[in-house]
Amino acid sequence: MNTEITYQKLKSETLQNFWGYSEFRDRQESVIDSVISGKDTLVLFPTGGGKSLCYQLPAIILEGTCLVISPLLALMKDQVADLRNRGIEAEYLSSEMDNSEAENIYSRCKDGITKILYVSPERLNNTQFLQNIEDIQISFIAVDEAHCISEWGQDFRPSYQNIKTFRKEFKNVPCIALTATATPKVLDEIKEKLELQNPNIFQKSFNRKNIRIITDEISDKYTAILDFLRFNPTSGIIYARTRKETEELAHFLKKQNIPNADFYHAGLTGKEKNAKQKKWLAGNSEVLISTNAFGMGIDKENVRFVIHLSPPASIENYFQEIGRAGRDSEDSIAILYWNKFEMQNLDEILKHQIPDKQEFLKIITYLYSIFQIADFDTSEKFHQFDIQRIKTLTKISLPKIKNVLTFLHNQEIIYYNVGKSLSSLELKFPYEEYESLPKKDAYFIELLMRNLENLTSKKIYFSEQKLAEKLGVDAFLLKTRIRELMQQNLLEYIDGAFASIKFTAPRNDRSFEGHRWKLFFQIQKNKIRKWEEMKYYIGENSVCKMRMILAYFGEKNTSNCGHCNVCIEKKSGFFNSDLPLEILQILKQKPCILEELFVKLPFHKKEKIRENIILLLDSGKVKMLDFKTYSV
Repeated sequence: MNTEITYQKLKSETLQNFWGYSEFRDRQESVIDSVISGKDTLVLFPTGGGKSLCYQLPAIILEGTCLVISPLLALMKDQVADLRNRGIEAEYLSSEMDNSEAENIYSRCKDGITKILYVSPERLNNTQFLQNIEDIQISFIAVDEAHCISEWGQDFRPSYQNIKTFRKEFKNVPCIALTATATPKVLDEIKEKLELQNPNIFQKSFNRKNIRIITDEISDKYTAILDFLRFNPTSGIIYARTRKETEELAHFLKKQNIPNADFYHAGLTGKEKNAKQKKWLAGNSEVLISTNAFGMGIDKENVRFVIHLSPPASIENYFQEIGRAGRDSEDSIAILYWNKFEMQNLDEILKHQIPDKQEFLKIITYLYSIFQIADFDTSEKFHQFDIQRIKTLTKISLPKIKNVLTFLHNQEIIYYNVGKSLSSLELKFPYEEYESLPKKDAYFIELLMRNLENLTSKKIYFSEQKLAEKLGVDAFLLKTRIRELMQQNLLEYIDGAFASIKFTAPRNDRSFEGHRWKLFFQIQKNKIRKWEEMKYYIGENSVCKMRMILAYFGEKNTSNCGHCNVCIEKKSGFFNSDLPLEILQILKQKPCILEELFVKLPFHKKEKIRENIILLLDSGKVKMLDFKTYSV
């Protein structure tokens, strides 16, 4: 009984001290109790349901280090940064680190300093990791994005199968598996493949009653978004398919006097991303136009809208993204714009980014040949990489090449950095010996060591532009001089402005011809199936949109939401609808032009709004202040 009281107090104090909350959200505390009691646990909470807290809080309370297995390096980095900001000791391991950096992290875990350690599933096969983990007290294992273990999803990661083998070495260590996007079939597979023993299962309904869903067939999307933002000065996210689209839409909106719209994508530097994210998080009317690179692990309560400029790749992605709206339970809106021409175009794009087996093998062969990696060999260093060179050599399209590179990166066969990051620099000789170099080289290296902190002891990351400004020289000349020393094998230098690649696993041509190709092909089939399901969801206009989503995730006996565009259309017979009353209610607050009424009544067709305005004008309930402004 005393232990229960102690844990109860600890939970409350930890929640208040590190997260600033006085009480848990729905079902969070029950999950935390399950983890603390040492039970295997399976959590299916929709996006915004507070999954991370379910393992982060018990990790602080329990003795030892919580081992979190996560598939995305970017997500690991974000989670660790957030935890450190809260004063929680957390680390992550990745293939971009050298051995000394990794050893430092292991030491902190062995000393009991680090409470949460994030690793990729591929790390569970790493010899250095397996040797060190034996000396670390693991409190429990948390498997994030657990749906990645399922072959039924487009996010399938075969390395998740490593978890089952790894757990056998830690039989008495409990496991919590968490996901936001699992169908019933996927949930069963998670339980089976992780060998969860009589797990406590916690599921929240996916029904988000405060989100009103619209799927709108439209050709002029930019104008529709402009009108929406003009009359909705609130905070939101607009998802676009490509980096170029995010920048073009942001530029268009700024030209149209929407100054609080900005763009965000994976091609930005870490500093740029942090600045944009910080500004958006702090504002009440900031709009971020982003690729799906934005959103994972981000918790902003007052997001009033999520707009999709184009349909996402799957219902899972779609629901995860609209789930970032209305986390404060206030009314919010999710709009998806589409048209038939675009859908056909997306069909073609998907078809033309999938290589056949011959092309798949050709891309990989040329990739290894360029950097002279023999079969069963690897390379410890980063190489500057030009994707156009592969295209020239293979005569294969860029989308297909990028698809294969993404696959290799996700399987941790390579580490692929697309560029626009900080550059890296490392000495290739004992720094004490620099004075024995030619005078010109010695002077320049001494200059670097004095101005770049820690260069004498490890690889460092830096900005050439900032260093050039500090030294009062031209950035291009600085880069040229560094490259000259690299040619002499005195420095290892990777220019962050360009893509780079590191081979993190030995080359194995036989595996690419066999199981690697089969896996790649299966992932492509899953992508196509998910896209077909998404197309059906968009085009089906006889069933409530929220009800379709709930059915997809296995929720039965659900009722219509009553406020998606399908539900509104069904109940809005011309004379018995609430539309005239809604129009009058809006106009009582202030006079509006027709475009503003369209935005404020997005669930009604524009033709019906026009017709009802004419009826209200004829009946004398509405008047015109000028040729386009209406009032009561």
